[in-house]
This record gives sequence, C-alpha cells and structure tokens, in this order.
Amino acid sequence: MDIALSYFVIKCFMKKSIKTFLKTAAKDYLSRSVNPPVVRASTILFKTMQELRKHQKDIAKGKDVEHWDYGRQGTQTTVQLQKLLRGLEEAYQVFLTPTGFSAVALAIMSICRPGDEIVISDGVYRPTQKLTDDLLKEFNVKAVWYNPNKFEDLKNKITKKTKLIYVENPGSNTFEMQDLGKVVSLAKSKNILTAIDNTWATAYFFKPLKLGFDIAITSATKYYSGHSDVMGGTVAVNKKAYKKVWWYNHVSGYRLSPDDAYLIIRGLRTLDVRMDKHQASTKKVINFLKTQKKVSKILYPYKTSSKEFKLWKKYYSGASGLVSLIIKSNNKNSVYKFVNTLELFGIGYSWGGFESLAVYTDPVELGNRRYFKLEKNEHLVRLHIGLEEPKDLISDLRSSLKFVK
Repeated sequence: MDIALSYFVIKCFMKKSIKTFLKTAAKDYLSRSVNPPVVRASTILFKTMQELRKHQKDIAKGKDVEHWDYGRQGTQTTVQLQKLLRGLEEAYQVFLTPTGFSAVALAIMSICRPGDEIVISDGVYRPTQKLTDDLLKEFNVKAVWYNPNKFEDLKNKITKKTKLIYVENPGSNTFEMQDLGKVVSLAKSKNILTAIDNTWATAYFFKPLKLGFDIAITSATKYYSGHSDVMGGTVAVNKKAYKKVWWYNHVSGYRLSPDDAYLIIRGLRTLDVRMDKHQASTKKVINFLKTQKKVSKILYPYKTSSKEFKLWKKYYSGASGLVSLIIKSNNKNSVYKFVNTLELFGIGYSWGGFESLAVYTDPVELGNRRYFKLEKNEHLVRLHIGLEEPKDLISDLRSSLKFVK
C-alpha cells in the first residue's frame, strides 16, 4: 500500500470520533497485545537479497511499509506512531524527530536554500529565532520578521525570494493570535510554502493541514507525551511538502528512538481526556486570576470581546493549559517570591505534562522581539495548568500573590 492509499484509508477510518481513533489505532494484531511492542534495531534482516532490493524499491516509491531497510529510519514501533499521528493530524505523512526543536529545524532546513528568504512571525520560540536569524544567515538565507498583530505587515514583507512563511500560533509566551486563514490564502496566491508550530493546541484542538498549511510542527515532548518523561518532535506534511522534508530528513539522520515512540503512543491514548481537563481547569484558574488586581493582564484567548478570542474561536475547537500573566510591580524580587512560594506549581521549563508549572520569564528569554515590549515595572510569569484539582491551584495562587509588592 502506498502512502497516498494509506492516507485515504486513515481518512476513512477517521470518520469515527477522534477520541475513539486514539484508543483503537496502533494496535499489535500480530502478538495480540493492546499496545505495539518496543522494537529496538539497527540491522533489519531479510531472507534474500531480492527481498531486500524489492523492499528498498517500495520505500523509494513511497509505499506504506511496516518496517524499514535500516534502523536509522525507524522500527515497527516508530511506524505505528507515524500511522497514529497521520490520522490525528490528517497528514500525508508525519516525520519523527528526537526533540521538539529538531522538528522545527527539520521543517525549516527542508525548505530554505541559499538566496532564499523566510518570513517569520515575531512571536516564535527563542531557539527558532537563533536558528533563523543566526544559523541561516551563514547559509545566505535571509530571515524577515513580521508583526503577528498586523496582517498587512506580513503582506509587505513578502518578496520574490520568499520560500517559506513560518508561524507560531499563539505566539510563544506572549500569545499573539493571527488570522491563519489569511496567512494560508496569501501564501497560496504567491506559491509560498507555509509552516506552523502547533504545539500549544496540538492537532486535537486545531488541524493546520486541514486549513491549508503545508507543514505542522508539534513538540511531542509536551501534550503528545503528557508525562514529562520523554522528548520528541513531529513534522506533519501534506503531499506538496512531502518530498522536500523526506529528503532532508533522510540525509540529516534524525531519528526518534523506539522507546520514546512507545511512550508517546502511550501518552496519545489519553490526549483527549487530558486536553479537555487542561482546558476546563485553565478556565477556572483564569476566572480567579482576572479578579486579582496584582495581575494586570492575562495572555490567553479568554476575553470574548478581544481580537485574540475571536481569532482563536474562528480556527480552534479548544485551548490548552499554557497561560502567561503580566504582573505590575516595582519589586522584581517580590514577583520571584510569588513564584518561589507556590507549592503546587513546580519551577521549571517545558510544559504539557500532568503537573502544574510556573516560571518567571526574563525579557532576554523572549529573544529579540521587535513588536512586543514589557515596561520596566511589568513582569511576565508563565503558568502551565496541570491536572490537579483547580480549587487547590487557585488556593495556592491566592496565597502566593500576597507576596507581590
């Protein structure tokens, strides 16, 4: 079965609820276990040279295979994860990487070549800024930044050299919401490829390829895994982008280990349950936070009259557990104390696991932002609302906010 036919089969199967699909896909019917086994391999054995050559031809033709000809490309475990994600993302193919950021790198490096320009939303993840602003410059690829709050600015930044429009929505830490349909329409009218970092929502709440994006990136470290014990990344592509991403993935040597693939499959089984809970709990926490005078602004699509809410509602079926607060204070140490005294929020990077987290975000951690600035007395604190009881989280926040001076 080739990839196109397999994609058709997955789409037919996806007539069932996504909640059902996550529970019933990627089963091991050979050994009859509920979950696929962890297959670790570098060498893949064949019975004859003829069988090996035929399998290599099938892979080259893009046929859907149950195993590869060499372990660097993956094993039966990673193949099952790819199939599961193709259904979830409604993708032509999904590539797996060892970290979330390597998925960003795979997507960008697959498309950009010397002399090209990449137009990027100003609100992207800081390492993405470093990759595009610093590394690509050494390869004579120009990064052009646009204001995510102004679609006209994006239009004005497009040139004949533009090969990729790269979006992170909402913006990393600062939650700018864009009119994604307009971005896609503009790109298609200019024959420009589009990529989006969709980690915040995941394909459970928003399917970028269905809207018309060519590439959708997700850090599987976060909600896909859901347990803060594995790292990985996914790059979902449509047919148009497939060959470019396949080639760079092949020569770059990216590989997700079968053990990590197994853990991500395990996490995906409960993605719907966890995401629904994250969303419900975050709404309750925000309803409390918006009553607190020490919180001057909540960066999250919650206010129904706001532009951000309307754009979120236009494209997304839900929202996750990541939210940022702007706290006004002339005493930075008192904001540190707010974070330090939280009992149920761990202090640490990443997010998307079952636990709540809090971290003070220094302006330097946002990178070189051109269109977002904090005043001297404004402090950005990022919260991840986990799966704990919301009333306990609210009580914890209430107690620690008292320390802000």
